[in-house]
Amino acid sequence: MKNTQLDMGRLAAMDTARAARLLHRVREETLAGRTPPIAPRPVIDASWQRMARLGLDPDRGTSSVLLRRDELEERRRTTLLAEVMQTLTRGLAGIADASLQIMVVTDEHGRVLWRQGNAGVLRRANGICLEEGAAWTERTTGTNAVGTALALGRAVQVHSAEHYLHTLHNWTCAAAPVRDPRDRRLLGILDVSGPASTFHPAMLALVGSVAQLAEAEMRERHRRSVERLRAVAAPILCRVGGRAVAVDPYGWTAAVTGLAPVDRVPLPKSLRAGRVRLPSLGACAVEPLPGGWLLRVEEEAGAPDAEAAQRVVLDLSRPRRWTVSVSGPAGGWQQELSPRHAELLYVLALHRDGRTAAELAEDVFGDRTRTVTVRAEMSRVRRTLAGVLAHRPYRFREEVTVEVLRPESPSDLLPHSTAPAVRAGVAG
Repeated sequence: MKNTQLDMGRLAAMDTARAARLLHRVREETLAGRTPPIAPRPVIDASWQRMARLGLDPDRGTSSVLLRRDELEERRRTTLLAEVMQTLTRGLAGIADASLQIMVVTDEHGRVLWRQGNAGVLRRANGICLEEGAAWTERTTGTNAVGTALALGRAVQVHSAEHYLHTLHNWTCAAAPVRDPRDRRLLGILDVSGPASTFHPAMLALVGSVAQLAEAEMRERHRRSVERLRAVAAPILCRVGGRAVAVDPYGWTAAVTGLAPVDRVPLPKSLRAGRVRLPSLGACAVEPLPGGWLLRVEEEAGAPDAEAAQRVVLDLSRPRRWTVSVSGPAGGWQQELSPRHAELLYVLALHRDGRTAAELAEDVFGDRTRTVTVRAEMSRVRRTLAGVLAHRPYRFREEVTVEVLRPESPSDLLPHSTAPAVRAGVAG
């Protein structure tokens, strides 16, 4: 058989038994370091390589220490996912039941918070520890839709012997991340799992659509909360002299006076009443409002000057949470990074002399023509880091000291990333 690449459509067109035999052979040959009859999908191959680097035994079981009931209930109570469970259930639970599958919802750490669906499959799921309170990251359960979606930050389908652990070869699963639309923070994973015989390539699109529907509901809830804050802030801003802006706890603008309107003001996580220097506004007096903050600008608006930003720390030491910290004589602040922005800042930290849009496109996408995407992403980055980033070419300013905090194991450096520049750093 010609060594082309597997795809879900091709698997779906095959007889179930034949597809299973092919996947088993692909996995066996690949893990043994031999050339398989057909190449595994890139997302699966990359995950298998991560598992091999971790030293995970493919013949181990899927047992997990479950969360205590009180801890499980606390996680359910405090997650924003609880507010959209009705939407998730309405969109998927019935379909999962009818198709002999189950719907699973995890938190951002891969812990199963809820599951619903076919009663018989729920009982079978207990046998692989796919139950409430169990951990389903790649580190604990190998290549699987929940864990791999967590690692990559995007939707993934894993079928039969594409699972790294042999125990899961009779299962198929499709999962998609659900993010908080206010700050794009990962909230958890929505997954549909079932016996391998229930595999259908369209399930991934369905799961992804329901995840987006839940995010749209959260976005609408947020819009209404900003409207309520605007109603409170508008009469206050009418009486405020000078420049001021009312923002919600995530920095989204509800009302503004004396300033050019912006969608969002980057805020430190520990914001409190008093005086603070913000990267986009300068020195501000902070006052609490019902559902947000009043920021009264005390000096000229604009990005902090070079003296106010002397040191940048790019923290990539954790597998799924990356931050950039900026500090100077006037104080400091920290911002969480999306996977793409973490990649871009890592590349710029490696190349202090700067990179053009075409060079960044090659570094991140392996395609020099994707300059429009790079410019759009860098425009978003510079809204927060205008004081420390320059452009033409894109670079950290010469007077700024940049430190990169890396994980202990090189293989844990941005594990989601397929960027050539990042993968070269891992290999090195």
